[in-house]
Amino acid sequence: MARTRPARIGLGVWALIVALVALVALTFLPTPYVIQRPGPVYNTLGTAASADGEQVPLIEIEGTKTFETSGSLNLTTVQVVGNRERTPSWFELALAWMDSSRAVVPLDSVFPVGVTSEQRDEQNAMLMVDSQHEATAAALHQLGYDTGAEVEVVSIVEDSAADGLLEEGDRVEAVDGEPLSSASALRAAVQDSTGEPLELTVLRDGEEKRIEVTPKQEEVGGVDTWLIGISFTTEYDFPIDVAIQLDNVGGPSAGMMFALGIVDELTPGKLTGGKDIAGTGTIDATGAVGPIGGIRQKLYGARDAGADYFLAPSTNCNEVVGHIPDGLTVISTSTLEESLDALEVIADGGDIDALPACTAAAG
Repeated sequence: MARTRPARIGLGVWALIVALVALVALTFLPTPYVIQRPGPVYNTLGTAASADGEQVPLIEIEGTKTFETSGSLNLTTVQVVGNRERTPSWFELALAWMDSSRAVVPLDSVFPVGVTSEQRDEQNAMLMVDSQHEATAAALHQLGYDTGAEVEVVSIVEDSAADGLLEEGDRVEAVDGEPLSSASALRAAVQDSTGEPLELTVLRDGEEKRIEVTPKQEEVGGVDTWLIGISFTTEYDFPIDVAIQLDNVGGPSAGMMFALGIVDELTPGKLTGGKDIAGTGTIDATGAVGPIGGIRQKLYGARDAGADYFLAPSTNCNEVVGHIPDGLTVISTSTLEESLDALEVIADGGDIDALPACTAAAG
């Protein structure tokens, strides 16, 4: 027995060395995942840092009377840990898997193959600008203002369905003969096509043209999506000036909260009743609220920022059920009007339980 003990110790040492080498290897080996975690929360009724670090109103309105607000209408964000140049280690992924406020997602779903980080940032910046325009249009439409809409092509993806057919600066006036009212209406038409050709009526250099474009199906965020390969924005003829100033945040998911902030500033009374309310959701000019990514991380971000209530798109409800942090009440919404109705109940201290809630079958 005395002779076998050193051998066993030697085997144990070697096993420990192998385990340590494996751990080091796993620490430095690239992984095909990134981590999503709660990002900063911004009060649309408050201020935000400008590009030079100065605190400025997040929403500033000129050309009409505005009213005092209270409480908070917080937009929520998601931060991504990792990119194609540096993915999280397996150790970091293991920690994230054990954290309910974080999510481990495939790298390709956040950073598509062939799209550089700079291109991704540019696309997200354009989506943010577009969401601000849509939010302003939705809020003003809700309040009875008349706004015009012109959808303009900003850029075209190489080898996409629109490459060689559409040009930067084209104004899309109609789809299959139906007048176009917003960028979101164009997106919806592309999705509804399910790959069938679309006839776009565009205005180019003062001349009207009819161009047939056949959408292509691609995977975006893990979902098969029909695309024509253009970035576009909607130009509105707003009767008042609404400026939304928020740097270093991209994407369209703040649209609904922008719209609620604008409505609050343009109407007498205090929309929140002094309560702290957060939410998320895209919005179009008609006030329709759409789904977003990272809903679970946004719930935790809202809770950590002190919000008591959260407005969630009804189309995200299946992701919400079973993942609501303690102390946060989630209310389901599908339109700006439904969100405003919910805020009225919250502000008045009404029956919160009577408001639409997320259930497994919702959305």
